[in-house]
Amino acid sequence: MPFTEVADRVWVARHEWFDVNVSLVAGDRGLLVVDTHASAAAARAVIDDIRHLGVGEVVAVVNTHEHFDHTFGNGEFRTAYAAVPIHAHETAAEQTLPAGERIKAAYADEPDDPHREEVQATAIVPADRTFSSAAALDLGDRLVELVHPGRGHTAGDLVVRVPDADVLLAGDLVEESAVRNGVPGFGSDCYPLEWPLSLDIVLGLTTPASIVVPGHGAPVDREFVEDQRNAIGVVAETIRDLATRGVPLAEALETGEWPYPREELADAVRRGYEQLPRSQKRLPLI
Repeated sequence: MPFTEVADRVWVARHEWFDVNVSLVAGDRGLLVVDTHASAAAARAVIDDIRHLGVGEVVAVVNTHEHFDHTFGNGEFRTAYAAVPIHAHETAAEQTLPAGERIKAAYADEPDDPHREEVQATAIVPADRTFSSAAALDLGDRLVELVHPGRGHTAGDLVVRVPDADVLLAGDLVEESAVRNGVPGFGSDCYPLEWPLSLDIVLGLTTPASIVVPGHGAPVDREFVEDQRNAIGVVAETIRDLATRGVPLAEALETGEWPYPREELADAVRRGYEQLPRSQKRLPLI
């Protein structure tokens, strides 16, 4: 889909590949791009769409986290817009290269994937402007806030708040996409026990009228985020309960009552068990 204005001078383009969103925020100094798509080739198409939109030149890029579907276009934006600065949380910037190399290796084992060649041909370019907790970007007539609310989908998640438009670009801390049936991205680098607390911070940055743009899928409202926070909270508390009762990891997925399909939660349960302090684990009863 082309860029669609979802609020005053905030546009979102929703792309079929991964149902991933690329967003634009405009100020009188230029455009901020939030996430850059999953390959150099895909990013070139995004850049063409930005130029066709005709609302300004890109002056900054933000990566909401390190995963390749949000960062592999960085190099193309650098080429197209004269070494534009790329912002990310410090952990995301540090992990962009190793995470990208792992994905390239995974695509090497998928000879029939139509995107295999373009992913492997992409040069990985990490962010060069980093922060630990919060930062502000000056677009001239508006300030944009970058906030690391804590760990969740990854260790380096950030959200982008546009206060005057009441918009929050949430990255993959919020998931709407029908491609995943709205199931949050519980991957091998997630933090399921901390994710609900991070979303509490995210909710504190919104109002009842806020537009929240997830990393994948359609924009949502605050109530959607509250519901997803509560469901992720159930995942976290179920993991704690199972571990406290001495249910071994190998049996936890089948034993628990989950708000999402079990086949989507294997990494969440494994990661949750790994991240629990020893005081919250009991030996299985024999």
